[in-house]
Amino acid sequence: MTNRDAAPTVGEVSDESTFMDQIRGSGLRVTRPRVAVLEAVHSHPHADTDTIVGAVRSTLPDVSTQAVYDVLRALTTARLIRRIQPSGLVSRYEARINDNHHHVVCRQCGTIGDVDCAIGESPCLTPSNNQGFVVDEAEVIYWGLCPDCSAAQPETA
Repeated sequence: MTNRDAAPTVGEVSDESTFMDQIRGSGLRVTRPRVAVLEAVHSHPHADTDTIVGAVRSTLPDVSTQAVYDVLRALTTARLIRRIQPSGLVSRYEARINDNHHHVVCRQCGTIGDVDCAIGESPCLTPSNNQGFVVDEAEVIYWGLCPDCSAAQPETA
C-alpha cells in the first residue's frame, strides 16, 4: 500500500501487519521502532545503519540512533533480517534471509547486489575439508566494478 493512512481492503494485508506478525512470530514483543526498522530494511536492501536510521525517523522522528542499533541487533538475532559486512565496508542489513544467497560488491562505489546460490541447495558450495563440521551455509562475496563504475573507467589500449 502506498497510502499509509488507507485501510487494507478485504483480502489485502498491510505491510505493517505482516511485519507485526513476523516480529510476534519470532517471539519478540511488537513495538513501533521494531516495525519501523523491519519496514526500513525491507524498503532499503543492503542499507547501512545511517540509512536505516533516516528511514525510521521519517515515520518516528524521535527514535534514537541507539534504539535503532538495539532493534537491528534484536531483529538479526531473531533471524528476521541478516547483517552482512563485506571487508572494508560498514555493516549492511537485508531482509532476504533463509536462502543462502551471496553478494557482489563494487570495489569503487560499494554498491551491493544479490547473487543466487551457485549450485543447488544450501550450502551450495562444499568445502574440500569440513574438519568435522556439519556445514549448512556458505557465504561468498564477489568483488568487481558495477556497470556505472566500469563504464566510467578509461579504456585500456
